Amino acid sequence: MIEISCLDDIAALRESFDVECKLAEGRDGQGRLPKDAWKTYSAFANTYGGDIFLGLKENNNYHFELKGVINTQKVLDELWTNLQNTQKVSANILHQQHVNIITIDGKDIIHIHVPQASRKQKPLYLNNNPLTGTYKRFNSADICQGERDVRAMLAEQIEDSRDAEILKGYGLDDLAMDSFNVYRQMYSNRQPDHPWNEVGTQDFLYNIGAWGKDRHLSSEGLTRAGLLMFGKLRAIKDAYPNYMLDYQEREEPSTNARWVDRLTLDGMWSGNVFDFYLQVIRKLTADLKVPFHLEGDQRQDDTPVHKALREALVNTLVHADFSGRASILIVKRPDMFGFRNPGLMRVPHDIAMNGGESDCRNRLLQDMFRFIGLGENAGSGLPKIYSGWSSQHWRSPVLQEKQIPSDQTLLELHMMSLFPDEVIVELRHFFGEATFDALNENERLVLVTAQIEKTVNHRRMMEIMTIHPSDLSSIFSKLTEKGNLHHEGSGKGTIYFLADARLDDLMVESEEGAKSSEGLGDSSGGLSEQLYSLASRISSTKRAKKEEVEAVILELCTIQALSLGQLMKLLNRSEGVVRKDYLSPLMRDKKLKYKFPTKPQHPEQAYITESSS
Repeated sequence: MIEISCLDDIAALRESFDVECKLAEGRDGQGRLPKDAWKTYSAFANTYGGDIFLGLKENNNYHFELKGVINTQKVLDELWTNLQNTQKVSANILHQQHVNIITIDGKDIIHIHVPQASRKQKPLYLNNNPLTGTYKRFNSADICQGERDVRAMLAEQIEDSRDAEILKGYGLDDLAMDSFNVYRQMYSNRQPDHPWNEVGTQDFLYNIGAWGKDRHLSSEGLTRAGLLMFGKLRAIKDAYPNYMLDYQEREEPSTNARWVDRLTLDGMWSGNVFDFYLQVIRKLTADLKVPFHLEGDQRQDDTPVHKALREALVNTLVHADFSGRASILIVKRPDMFGFRNPGLMRVPHDIAMNGGESDCRNRLLQDMFRFIGLGENAGSGLPKIYSGWSSQHWRSPVLQEKQIPSDQTLLELHMMSLFPDEVIVELRHFFGEATFDALNENERLVLVTAQIEKTVNHRRMMEIMTIHPSDLSSIFSKLTEKGNLHHEGSGKGTIYFLADARLDDLMVESEEGAKSSEGLGDSSGGLSEQLYSLASRISSTKRAKKEEVEAVILELCTIQALSLGQLMKLLNRSEGVVRKDYLSPLMRDKKLKYKFPTKPQHPEQAYITESSS
């Protein structure tokens, strides 16, 4: 929750994904709750929560100034009355402590903190219609959700587990029995004396949750969990049209690098979740460069890193929304492992990090893995992953959610120290050796993280550093004032990034499942003859002076917003030359800026000047 107490705090406010400011004067100037405040209430509740400030006016520079609300009681009465009216809002998630009056310079502001709604409260909608009154927050806008997204939230609300449904028309013939037999042997090896080892196939499937019985209808059949775990590909695709599993190994630490090994749904194997796990975990842990350790005189090859990778892979599979539009994607690179599953987290980020609370989307699938010693169901999965990575003194994992182009959760496990040598070299070149080395260790750590992860925020750095939150805020302020960092947003929504923020994203894919590279991509089209003509004096020679190239770049970006790939094509220069020799200095000197400054990895990111058309 954002706190403001003075005029300087108001001046620092910016509308962002978790901050909304409104004048709330009303026609008579005495004060009234703005009608569009309800859209923001719905949007904050359905996303990550946020703060609404009433009594602030936006000026021409997108800053806010104090106006105040004259009749605060009138506005508060309207707020609480409508919150209890189910014809207006589907639920009231506010308590008295969420609404406060703040007096600054003799004027009153109303501060409404909207918490994130629980899964069972979503969607929180307006005007008694979830299909037309459900909003989510994107950047600083409240966006009405389409029917498909609303129905997905409704399904999450009523279904504690998405995989327990008994599928009509599916039976044992839809199972890949080779997969099932391998699983059953693993179960027997782990629990050789268990009575389930003595029962037949269908009874065993029932005991582990892969087969279900509807006692009211006197019917039985495969559960969704059983089909996902052991099914044949065609049968799974019939039940889940968007079902997609993808493993890619890349030989270079870049999204531009082509994969050298890939496992996907090509018809050469069963295509079910269990076989995918077995094949992918072998690939992830093959040639894993971590020191072995001894217990007594026995070498233990099952290190904390092996355990973390197993946990991450199982988590990805059991928490996936298999009806979602994103694919399950696992990436192995020399510098990192990446895991992506369709669907957002069911437990808030902070609670998931602390462990102890589990709300698995596919509980039966989770049970099946647990029966053979894989995965946890007590909310301890993420802490185990973080602990395994910490044991190697690598960078803390990156856990994030994305809603564009579709809901997805991403986990990145970087095999890098906190201060990788190659990143230090890049930053010394960018800022100047003396300037960078004059920073203290915590300040350098913030810049190194921003270079590696493209953007950072307060929460992410608190995962990495062991300092007081106020001390971290001071570091961000100092680096921003000195021009080392740029920032957008306000409060907990503030993000920080270097002028030379890299535009490639480790795990982003289009809805069709193909990897996109925002740094290059297919972005060289849309170039006019005028642009080629202006650039010709540079593209026709390799000996142009640096100041001449910079002048042409500025002229080009004044006419049109241009991506890195487009500038490479116009100037006839390589990526490294264009980015490091020209764009980085121009961004550092604030002669160029991003078209989308708050989203450095935006798929349509481009460079512009202040006077761009």
